[in-house]
Amino acid sequence: MSNILVTGGAGFIGSNLTEALLERGHSVKVLDNFVTGKIENLLPLLEKYPQTLSLQVGDIRNPDDCHKATENIEYVFHEAALGSVPRSIKDPITSNEVNVSGFLQMLVASRDAGVKRFIYAASSSTYGDSKSLPKVEDVIGNPLSPYAITKYVNELYADVFSRTYGIETIGLRYFNVFGRKQDPNGAYAAVIPLFVKKLMAHETPVINGDGEYSRDFTYIDNVIQMNLLAMDTANPEAVNTVYNTAYGERTTLNQLVGYLKEFLSEFDSEIAKVEILHGPNRAGDIPHSLANIDKARNLLGYDPQYSMKQGLKEAVKWYWENL
Repeated sequence: MSNILVTGGAGFIGSNLTEALLERGHSVKVLDNFVTGKIENLLPLLEKYPQTLSLQVGDIRNPDDCHKATENIEYVFHEAALGSVPRSIKDPITSNEVNVSGFLQMLVASRDAGVKRFIYAASSSTYGDSKSLPKVEDVIGNPLSPYAITKYVNELYADVFSRTYGIETIGLRYFNVFGRKQDPNGAYAAVIPLFVKKLMAHETPVINGDGEYSRDFTYIDNVIQMNLLAMDTANPEAVNTVYNTAYGERTTLNQLVGYLKEFLSEFDSEIAKVEILHGPNRAGDIPHSLANIDKARNLLGYDPQYSMKQGLKEAVKWYWENL
């Protein structure tokens, strides 16, 4: 079994990935500064896996923290980042410091430590204003937000490091990931947990625009599958590249709210009566997002197990039991 580092391992995706790696018998170290991650996501794992899970509280912008974290590590899963397009528009400098400078610090530390493979969270925001659908990895447009710029720069740095220093890198362009442990609180909560929380409280959710913008909503277990495949692959053609990480199906925001009301009504019939409001479109948003996942299927053997509706049903059940 391998020694693995998960940066941002106390966050939504990072903690789910950490759990999956521990279940496989790996030894996992988590690096997190708890700006967006939560210790509650790790406590059950620290209790269950006291011999194989360790926690280092630190910041990816700090080179000493990065070098300490990568000691004796074979694989790095880099999930640490400041997400959210609106946050990056409000404060582009901090987003750049974390997402670009922090990313570079982790790459340098991984190179210095002789890490075998660096697997990192890329983003569908990289497609920017490209109007082609579905999105194919080698056709991108101009970025529409500071966040999108930071995630594209990550891909450029990873490519240069693989060419220059020989470290294997794989970028996973996440498409609107959702599922258990995704935080519904805070100013930059993602749309699904935010709407679930509102509906459960019989409060009116506000949809940005007319609700016909669409997204390739991707359940967390499909994302975990992609990360594990990226770690396991021995195919030389499958490394030093980027992959769409999605289901390959798009859903409008209006459809999303309809599904949420339907699934939540199984627990509380009054939720079906909650009204929906529409507000202005959000700056930096792309109108439509849909992934072509053929590259991941062909090179990694990716076979997503959860459709959007199947994943949403699982997520709603988790929120009902845990909120």
